[in-house]
This record gives sequence, structure tokens and C-alpha cells, in this order.
Amino acid sequence: MVTLAEVAQHAGVSASTVSYVLSGKRSISVGTRQRVERSIQELGYHPNAGARALASSKSNIIALMVPLRTDMYVPVMMEIAIAVATTARTHGYDVLLLTGEEGPDAVRRVTGSGLADAMILMDVELDDERLPLLRRTDQPSVLIGLPADTTGLTCVDLDFGATGALCAEHLAALGHRDIAVIGEAPAVYERHTGFAERTLDGLRSRAREMGLRVLHRPCEGGYDAMAVTLSRIFDERPGTTGFVVQNENAVEPLLALLRQQGRAVPEDVSVIAVCPDQVATQASVRLTSVAIPAQEMGRRAVEHLVAKLDGRGEDDVVLLAPELTVRASTGPAPSGS
Repeated sequence: MVTLAEVAQHAGVSASTVSYVLSGKRSISVGTRQRVERSIQELGYHPNAGARALASSKSNIIALMVPLRTDMYVPVMMEIAIAVATTARTHGYDVLLLTGEEGPDAVRRVTGSGLADAMILMDVELDDERLPLLRRTDQPSVLIGLPADTTGLTCVDLDFGATGALCAEHLAALGHRDIAVIGEAPAVYERHTGFAERTLDGLRSRAREMGLRVLHRPCEGGYDAMAVTLSRIFDERPGTTGFVVQNENAVEPLLALLRQQGRAVPEDVSVIAVCPDQVATQASVRLTSVAIPAQEMGRRAVEHLVAKLDGRGEDDVVLLAPELTVRASTGPAPSGS
């Protein structure tokens, strides 16, 4: 392993000069800095992370808080996390992944220990109990998600309210008047998780404006739970011809149950999903869907955080516009519906 002293000898400077170039604590002439940087590159020198942190009071680490709950679709969470990690690396930061359901304790651990220079929080609830601590700390942070009150916060998310409205508009344009929303697991709504609540609010609001009837039913996902949910929907609203699914684990069971009941998609019923493109395109019927821009969300969050770390960023709310892709699962409402 190359040492700092070897870099100094190669560049023809003192070890302290190399240290100052690395830490930025003193002004070094452009020529000397470039000579040291060339030596670092040619020799493949990597400063010891612990020593670097002590010298600069920086860890060059971003903490990513992503509770891995059993009622959430983990592949989407991991796609966002990978985008965060790869983007952070391009800016010279590594990522510390915190996956426990620790709530405020995780924030205290990061802010109190110097583990990381900044934080990104996922799985944001409308009244998230982590937020008061974030507002009190000087440590930069970004939320991937949108709480009820965004004062003093930087947030990046898909505009889930507009997503719900877009789904309602698409079904209304096809002549559907009775719509069922198959949502996430009940616990997601009990926690008032932001993305699920906002999708439902946006859909209901637009549906009221367009004269649509909406029935919302949370679902655990899986065949048995979907069978019970679907039976309840048709018992309560026999004329339902449009479905909006915001639950990746319920997509294929729903399509299978509709086939078993002799309800053709899209001739008898139309289905829209809010899900990753991979889920929509690999379903047994290619689904009309609003995609989750996981990579874009992760990338934008890191860029806003790095701007804050560099003293350039301000609190901001960035909502990505939803895009609906029409595939084979939606069509005109059946005559007489």
C-alpha cells in the first residue's frame, strides 16, 4: 500500500504539503497542487479513511435510511438505494445503509456520532417522527418522499398526487365510471406513508371533479388476500370496470382472478398500475402504468445533498411529473356499464 510519505517523495514536496493538499486546510500553489495530484494518481494512493476523517472533520459518507419493511415492495427501495450509491460515488462519497426501523434513534445515532456528513431519508410518512430532529440539526439532509409539512426540508419525490389524478383521467376518458383502487397493505395507510396517501388523495379529488365513483381497498398482496379483496369489491360495486393498482404484489393475482371469473382485460375491465416498468411489462397482460422513476429520484436526492454540503443548496421540494404509458390493459368501458 502506497504511503503519504511515498507520495511526498514522488512529488518532491514535504509530507505536510501532501496532507494540506488532501485536506484543503491551507492554500497551496496551483503548480504544487497539480504535482501532488499527479503523484497521487500515478501511485494509486488512497488516504486512510479514518485518518482523513480526523484531519478534515469529514467522513465523506452519506447515511441512507431505508427501513426494509415486510409490507413494502423492496425491489423499488433497492433500486433507489443503488441510484443513491452510484451517484454519491461520482461525487466522492460512500453510502452507509441503515435498514432498521429505528425512527428518530437512527437520526440521533448519525448526528451524534459523526458517522456521516449528511443524510437521505426514505419511507417518509406524512407526520414523520424523524423530522423534528432533522429541523434542529445543522447536518444536511434530503428526503425521498413528501411529508405533510415541508418547511425547512429538502424533498424529492414523484408527484403522487398528480399520479392518482392521471389514472382517474385516463379511465374517465375511456368511459369508466366505477373505479376500484387496490392499494398497499393496510399497515402502509395506518402509518400514513406519504406516497400511498397522496396517490389516493389525488385520485379521489380528480374523480370527484369528473363524476367518478371510487372504492379504495388496501390489500396485503398475494393470491388469497387478493381473492378476498376482489370479492368484496364486486359485492359492493358490481358495476366496477376500472382498477387502479398501487401494490406490485397484487398485480398478477388480480389478473389471474379476473381471468378465472371470465372477466377479460381490457374488454370487460381495465387495469392501471402504479409500479416499475419491469412489473408492468412482464405481467401476463402488459399493463398501462405510471412508472416509479426510482433512479431519477435517487440521483436527484444526492445532487441536492451534495449542493448543500458544498454550501450551494437551499431547501426545496422537487416533484417529478408522472408519465402514463398506455399498454394492453386499458380500453373503452363495456357498453351499458
